[in-house]
Amino acid sequence: MAIERFIGIDLAWAHGGTRRPNETGVAAVDAFGAVIDCGWTRGLDETTEWLVGTAVHGSTLVFVDAPLVVDNPAGQRACEREVGQRYGRWKVSANSTNLGSARLAGVLLLERLRKVGWSYDDGREGPPTSGLVLSECYPYTTLVGAAELGYGLERPTYKRRPARVPSADWREVRAQACDQLIGRLAGLATTDPPLLLASHPVSRRLAEEPSPRRAADYKHREDLIDALLCAWTAALWSRHGLTRCQVLGAGSPAPQGQAPTIIAPARPEQRRDGEQVTGEQVTGKPVTGEPGITGPGTTGPGTVGPGTVGPGTVGPDANNPVRRASSVSYTRPTTRAAHHRGAPRDP
Repeated sequence: MAIERFIGIDLAWAHGGTRRPNETGVAAVDAFGAVIDCGWTRGLDETTEWLVGTAVHGSTLVFVDAPLVVDNPAGQRACEREVGQRYGRWKVSANSTNLGSARLAGVLLLERLRKVGWSYDDGREGPPTSGLVLSECYPYTTLVGAAELGYGLERPTYKRRPARVPSADWREVRAQACDQLIGRLAGLATTDPPLLLASHPVSRRLAEEPSPRRAADYKHREDLIDALLCAWTAALWSRHGLTRCQVLGAGSPAPQGQAPTIIAPARPEQRRDGEQVTGEQVTGKPVTGEPGITGPGTTGPGTVGPGTVGPGTVGPDANNPVRRASSVSYTRPTTRAAHHRGAPRDP
C-alpha cells in the first residue's frame, strides 16, 4: 500500500498567551503531485481541524517544520547539531530546542493528534506505507539537499539578509530570490515525485504574482512556500526513502519510532562520512539512473491525477478553517516572532 496524501505544515511555534495566534502555512498534495488544498490557519485548534479534515484516512504522511519530539533538558537536539554538521557548507544550520524552550507548538500538535489516532515516525525504519503519520522536516535542507531545486552552492536568500546585501537593497533582493525559488518549485512538475504548483488557485498565485516587498505580505507568502516544500519533501521521502534522504538524529538511544529526528533530503556529500544508501536497502525495489531528476514521474507536465481539485474549488471541506486566496489578501500582522534555525527556520 502506498501513501495517498502528503501534507506540509509550516507551523507557528508560539502558542498560548493573549495575542492572536500567528499564521501557519498548510498544503496538501496527492500522490500525483496535485495540490488538493493550501492556505493558512491560525493556532493549534484551526491547524488540527484543517489537518484532520484534509487527511485521507489510513494513508496520510505529514511533514511538519517544527520540533515534534523534544527530550533533552538543555542544549541542542542531536538532529539540530547534525543540520550544521551536514549542511553548514551550504550556510544552513540550526538553533537549539530543548525542554526549556518557550515555543513548542509542534510538541503540543503531536500530543493532540495522537489522541485521535495519529502516530509519530522518526524515519529510522524508512518511510511508512500506511497510517496517519507525522514526521519532522526542515525546508532549508530540502532546498540545498534536493538537486532538482538547483541550490548546489548555498541556500537561497529568501529569508534572512546576508551581510553582503545592503539593508536598503534587501527587500528587492529578497523578492527576486523568492520569485526565483517559486520558478524552481514550478519546475518540479516534471520530477519524481512531481509538484503541480498550477493545480490549485492559491498555489498558482505564487507564480502569477510577483513577490511583495512589504514585510507582512512577504511573510504570508513565505509561509505557504515552506508548507509546499514540506509536502513535497514528504512525497520525496515516501517515494525514494533513504536513497534521497537521510535521518538526522538517527543515533538517538530513544526506542524505535520515538527519536527526535529531522528527515532531510541529502546529496551524497551531505551524508555522514559520504555514506551511500541504495534504494533496494529501503524499498526492496531497484533504482536506476539519477533518482528524481530525469523522469517525469507518474504524470506528465501539467497533468493532474485523479482526485484533484479544479480552480475555484476549496478542497475536501468547504467549511474547514484554512484561508484561501478568495478570502485572504496578502496582509498579516507583523507580530510573529522571528526564530530561525541558523539560516533560518520560522516559528
